[in-house]
Amino acid sequence: MREAYYDQLDSIFGQLGTIAREVEVAVGRATQALLTGDGEIAEQVISADASIDRQREEIEDNAFSLLSLQQPVAGDLRTIVAALRMVGELERMGDLSVHVAKVARLRVPGVAVPPDMVPTIEQMSAVAIDMVGQVAALIESRDVDAAKALAEDDEEMDRLRRVSFRELLSNDWPHGVEPAVDLALLGRYYERIADHAVSIANRVVFVVTGETPSS
Repeated sequence: MREAYYDQLDSIFGQLGTIAREVEVAVGRATQALLTGDGEIAEQVISADASIDRQREEIEDNAFSLLSLQQPVAGDLRTIVAALRMVGELERMGDLSVHVAKVARLRVPGVAVPPDMVPTIEQMSAVAIDMVGQVAALIESRDVDAAKALAEDDEEMDRLRRVSFRELLSNDWPHGVEPAVDLALLGRYYERIADHAVSIANRVVFVVTGETPSS
């Protein structure tokens, strides 16, 4: 009986890792749609979000079943509660990818990002994709040191966000209001993806050590 119980716990974390990998792909494809004005790819990202939502429901059902039937204590209870929090974070990261794709779709057949802002968006996307990939690995390995190190990447995202704001608010911004609004939203979406990644990493530390890293 207990062996089946621990198999179920491992299965929940395996599902979390799968969702993280799907989010990683979604962020990359949403950015591709954004920078190329490809409406078809944008639609694929939006449609694929249903898979993440469905898997979140499965994880929640499995976790609540363990809570009600097994009455876990101490470390096991901590693991299940953290998993419930983590799957919510992952779902929101998927939603943020959809937001990026919707900005891309809104501007088709044009491209939402002005040419001179493409490098900044590319860098923000690269940081976000890398952080989601690290989250997937952390869920699988539960490496505390790697989880704590993820905050350094979040600092790079914050720096890029400040760079984009300086561009948007400069007196010689040449692209008008609509692109400025798009870019302000996009910067926020990528920044929030990074924030959720750090939050998940902190929950991994909590699962392993019982301690929550200071922000």
